[in-house]
Amino acid sequence: MTLIALRGATKSFGARRVLDGVDLEVGERARVGVIGANGSGKSTLLRILGGLEEADSAPPVRRRELTTAYLPQLVAADPRSPIQMVLQARPEIAEVERQLEACAQELAEPDVHADLERMSRVLRRQERLLARFEEMGGHALEGRARSILADLGLTDADVTRPAAELSGGERKLAALAACLIRDPDVLLLDEPETHLDAVRRSLLEATVRAQRGAVVMVSHDRYLLDETVGEIAELERGRIRIWPGNYSAYAAARELALLRQQEVWASRQKEIARLEDAIRRYKQWRAVSDDPRHTTRIRNAERRIERLDDVDRPVLERRKIGLALRSAERGGKRVVDLRQTAIGFAARTVLPDVSLTVFRGERVGVIGANGAGKSALLGTIAGTLPPLAGERWAGPSIRIGRLAQEHGPATPGETPVDVIRRQRPCSEEEAVSALMRFLFTYEQARQPLSGLSGGERTRLELLLLMRGGANFLVLDEPTNHLDIDSVEMLEDAIERFDGTVVFSSHDRYFLDRIADRTVEVAEGQATAFEGGYSTWYARRLTA
Repeated sequence: MTLIALRGATKSFGARRVLDGVDLEVGERARVGVIGANGSGKSTLLRILGGLEEADSAPPVRRRELTTAYLPQLVAADPRSPIQMVLQARPEIAEVERQLEACAQELAEPDVHADLERMSRVLRRQERLLARFEEMGGHALEGRARSILADLGLTDADVTRPAAELSGGERKLAALAACLIRDPDVLLLDEPETHLDAVRRSLLEATVRAQRGAVVMVSHDRYLLDETVGEIAELERGRIRIWPGNYSAYAAARELALLRQQEVWASRQKEIARLEDAIRRYKQWRAVSDDPRHTTRIRNAERRIERLDDVDRPVLERRKIGLALRSAERGGKRVVDLRQTAIGFAARTVLPDVSLTVFRGERVGVIGANGAGKSALLGTIAGTLPPLAGERWAGPSIRIGRLAQEHGPATPGETPVDVIRRQRPCSEEEAVSALMRFLFTYEQARQPLSGLSGGERTRLELLLLMRGGANFLVLDEPTNHLDIDSVEMLEDAIERFDGTVVFSSHDRYFLDRIADRTVEVAEGQATAFEGGYSTWYARRLTA
């Protein structure tokens, strides 16, 4: 049974059309992974499905009394605690509780005791409310809320702290719990993996698999898409194409389909060329002869060309960001040395004793749970967070380029063009050209930074890194918000980079492909292992 369906949906923002005739059906227990480039309209699609945004065309067709829950891409800091966020996600239960309290107060009034008919009416209303409260699960609500939060990896201490004090990943889990407590028929997830560590991503996979309703999920995590979805909805040029199977099946099927389309297109182009040559001959013969059959042959050939020319030339290589990382100078053999270094903040030491040496050309991946101290370690390595004790040494010829996990607040009115020209003086035309190589449109290059998506801000930061000429890159979760094509381009650029890279990431594909050494941050320690994520994970299972 179809729960929700879009028929020819369109959506434009100004002159830019992001959805152009989208057809999509979501059935019971469907697991749909939505993929596409940053800015292609994936979040807009989810918001339209959830009724949070209107399409320019007809609205989605929904099953009667359908319930949806939407997890946004970015979860803002909230003064409420996670348990409060989850409980308040069921306002209908709170309303029944309020009515029950009103009944109890009314029954306590002396006037009601003197009026048996009125008392009987209040008792009947209270009985109906209690039955409804029980049916809605009101008595077990708090216990269930705590259970969901615990299943997602939040501790008892976490669930009572203000969400504003939690990490980005923990805030996202709290918001996900608020979605799950509603038992939605359709769960809409917009990049749910963002900021989650590897362990919590595994919990997320289990949660998606256990969901009784349908799930439509935008994700750039190839592991997550492989483990949880049964079909891929590829959003490209404003339209959706459905591919059966998980991400790996989609990648193989898409490549095969493009090769077949290329063969058909080449064959038809060859036939079109033959027909055009024949038309030229017929026209020459018609010029020297009055035979009307030449005109008929010309028309027939032109009709055949129209029928043959209905296959678009396949795009075998999608347009990708023009990322090419190069160092301005080589640098010494030892890049950074931490010697019995205490890392943390004035009020709290996170890592009391770290000794770590990074050598030229290494690719060091830093992994660990949210809040374990990965960003603090990277800050000390990069020199932006001074050590509390011990020593940090960096080579004299080392030039550091850093990508932070959180994008700083945008200066009001500042545009990407302004940022590029502020980093290094250049003409406006050169700045726009550089931005367009990173897939920014001319309009986006001139719009305020506050209007850019998370992926677009990350692409801008990567462009600044490329222009900086650093020989040592420190990247804090660089794959956050990037689409899969951009992540693969980043992987290629890092592999070709002639300098040194230290990065933190929860993207397991990325860690496996890039890291030749892994540093695990856990329980106040930073421990180095040879190899990538799979090597570390296998060692952890056998430990």
